[in-house]
Amino acid sequence: MTQADHGHHQPAADGADELSYYARRARAIEALLVEKGICTTGEVQHAVEQVEARSPADGARVVAHAWVDPEFNGRLLSNPTSALAELGYALAESTTQLEVMENTEEVHHLVVCTLCSCYPTSLLGRPPDWYKSLGYRSRAVVDPRRVMREFGLEVGENVNVRVMDSTADLRYLVLPRRPAGTEGMNEEQLAKLVTRDSMIGVADALSPASIAASA
Repeated sequence: MTQADHGHHQPAADGADELSYYARRARAIEALLVEKGICTTGEVQHAVEQVEARSPADGARVVAHAWVDPEFNGRLLSNPTSALAELGYALAESTTQLEVMENTEEVHHLVVCTLCSCYPTSLLGRPPDWYKSLGYRSRAVVDPRRVMREFGLEVGENVNVRVMDSTADLRYLVLPRRPAGTEGMNEEQLAKLVTRDSMIGVADALSPASIAASA
């Protein structure tokens, strides 16, 4: 993962106490599901392993393909589940819907889950700690421009910022704008410009110059 995925200005998570609370809650829910016979411990472990196998590189591959294939781009926006299947991806939960929000010169999307940490794990893997923190979840809705600024992203006042609130039934993935100067790059090269943060909306995709500088 690139340095840009971690960022220098990310809001700090609310601390170990909050994360420990979620860990305890997850264990309690797992125990209850097993006790009621809804699933087995093995099935839970298999689901966890599937999530662990995913990373932002999967989402980056999807974004890069959308950048080079306008028809796929259209299908990804209109029917994400079907478009993702073309590349061999499926949502981890069959009942969960995914919407892909395309950033343009006029509109910038920012994803948050105000209730907990709902996140497109099938494409991005586990959510970062800051995404789960109360600070991000509460402030992203109230003052999204300031939050993005803390990540190093300055969105112009002429750009409409839309905050997308993920839920247990509906997840969002941001399709970032393709950087300038990438016309001669192939999909593999383009995918390296796509960071986890750009698919959440707290950052833009990297520029070719920034990749060259960090090499």
